[in-house]
Parts: sequence; C-alpha cells; structure tokens
Amino acid sequence: MTFSGVARRVLLAPGPVARAAAFAVSAPEERWMLCQSRELRRSYVEHVVDRPEDEHAQERWMLGQSDDVRMSYVREVLDGS
Repeated sequence: MTFSGVARRVLLAPGPVARAAAFAVSAPEERWMLCQSRELRRSYVEHVVDRPEDEHAQERWMLGQSDDVRMSYVREVLDGS
C-alpha cells in the first residue's frame, strides 16, 4: 500500500484532526486507524508506512500490538461492529 504525503500527515496529526478525517474515509480499517491514539498512529507510520518495501510490515506491526488493540481491530473492522 502506498501512502501520499497528505495521508501520512493526517496519520501523524493530533487526535481531533485524525478523528475528523475518519468521517471522510470509507474503508473501515482506515477509519479504525484514524480513531486510534496519536502514539499508535505514529508507530504505524514508522513501522509500516515508512517501509513500503516490506510486504509483511503491516502484519508484523499488528501482531506486535497489545491484545486490546488487536481485539478492537477485530471488533471494529473484521466483525463490522
């Protein structure tokens, strides 16, 4: 997945800005990410967005997250709740 400079800046933006942007996206995984803490979004940028050559970066990043984060992704994105 390739991210534009604008997308990267939104991911790194303060929480209220990122949450507001979440209303403008249709993909559930993007909405989920934009509603996460700035620290978590920053980690995602560092470990996934900034490593486009690593095809497993996103999976590796998610597996390294806390149970709460992973379960929130399951509930909000995979289950569609």
